[in-house]
Amino acid sequence: MDMVTSSSTAEVGESSTSKPTSHFWAKLVPLDAQLSDVEICSNEMIVSSQVTSSSQEKHEWCRITRNPDLLTAMMKNKSSNDMLVDDAVVQREDVVEIKCGTEIVLGPNREGYLSYKFKLMPGPETCKRQLKICVDVEHAKCSICLNIWHDVVTIAPCLHNFCNGCFSEWLKRSQKKHSSVLCPQCRAVVQFAGRNHFLWNIEEDILRADPSLRRSNEEVALIDSYATIRSNLVIRSGRGIQRKRAQAFLDEVLDSEEYDSQESDDAGPQCPQCGSEIGGFQCNQHTIHLQCQVCGGMMPSRADMSELQHCMGCDRTFCGAYWHAQTVTRSDFYPVCNNEIFRPISEHTITGIPFLAHEMNRHEQDITERCIRQTGRTLQEVVAEWIRKLNNREIDRTRMPLNHAERITAATHVCSTCYEKLVSFLLYWFRISIPKYLLPPDALQREDCWYGYACRTQHHNEEHARKRNHVCRPTRGANV
Repeated sequence: MDMVTSSSTAEVGESSTSKPTSHFWAKLVPLDAQLSDVEICSNEMIVSSQVTSSSQEKHEWCRITRNPDLLTAMMKNKSSNDMLVDDAVVQREDVVEIKCGTEIVLGPNREGYLSYKFKLMPGPETCKRQLKICVDVEHAKCSICLNIWHDVVTIAPCLHNFCNGCFSEWLKRSQKKHSSVLCPQCRAVVQFAGRNHFLWNIEEDILRADPSLRRSNEEVALIDSYATIRSNLVIRSGRGIQRKRAQAFLDEVLDSEEYDSQESDDAGPQCPQCGSEIGGFQCNQHTIHLQCQVCGGMMPSRADMSELQHCMGCDRTFCGAYWHAQTVTRSDFYPVCNNEIFRPISEHTITGIPFLAHEMNRHEQDITERCIRQTGRTLQEVVAEWIRKLNNREIDRTRMPLNHAERITAATHVCSTCYEKLVSFLLYWFRISIPKYLLPPDALQREDCWYGYACRTQHHNEEHARKRNHVCRPTRGANV
């Protein structure tokens, strides 16, 4: 059995049956900067470390097994407690997939328990490889406009691809005239439509290789104005593909003359507004449905309430704010996610520096934390001040890592992931606004890295990350 030790503090991982690799391929980074990283060197390893902040005693709490894709791993809870993995409860002996950036709390809540971030380390086998793929341009064209896809969407079950704007307009017209939406290419009944990010990359590669295929800016603006598909849509038909209603609603419908026996055979997540009118709205056979990214529940796609259904930062769908506005709560018949996951920026709260802050450079995060303490304020108070600055348009938004950056305000609904990205962005501006003489003495002595925040060396060279200031603008490289 191989012993893996991260430092002199002896956080130990015990490898079981798998052969150890020649270097550590991942590590668990504690959110408490005073603790050491746990380096994962074997393809399968049992992790033993301190579990609570109040006790120095070490316990086995998980087994981490590397997946064949080299980009994810499976974690089995071997502790005596439930744990939180990205805020989802993982019970004893349960197995969950983790990826780079996954946060693991070693208990059922954050109070008193240590937290780690799972981080993949770059290696020769995980480096990005460029593959040459031959694609017939004719197979990358939308059959509606006959141009190369733009903001490509894929429909199911036939899996044909179209421009977002083209299919959105087709969808709109079909729902006005027909009981079912048919594929423009093969005439199959469409049950699902969603943006295809993989094909979007291929679309971009084709246009880079042959710029003559690009549309004019005016054409792009026009087709974007038609596009309405922002996340996955479940498209209902007048016959045969409606989802099973919850039993409470089904009992009422069974007594109605309008009941269609075909509907009872269809399974799927339930939308409360399919069975009865709630908040002045009831779904009909033409209603398009959105699936929540968190709980998998369904809700009607409503243009008048889009800001309560889509995260402005990532365009993903969340149902909590919408159902909260409709005064609908979770029940045995249909899932509703926690309203705290998706809410206005001004209502989010934060207690610790996000893992993504300062390009994941822990040394810079530690300096920022000390700077905040020196002001006598909390992190939440500092973030609130910079959100006000953002609201007043006092901050350059060029590097804001959110979609629709120019439209973001304190009232914008965003998910918790996008909120952490926004906080990381604001903490950069907080740091560069601090006069040098107010920085901690050890930070004051450091010279700026030529490549600033864009430096790649800081991610794999601990000494460089510590010795140079990376919270600054690049003076060399592609990001100048």
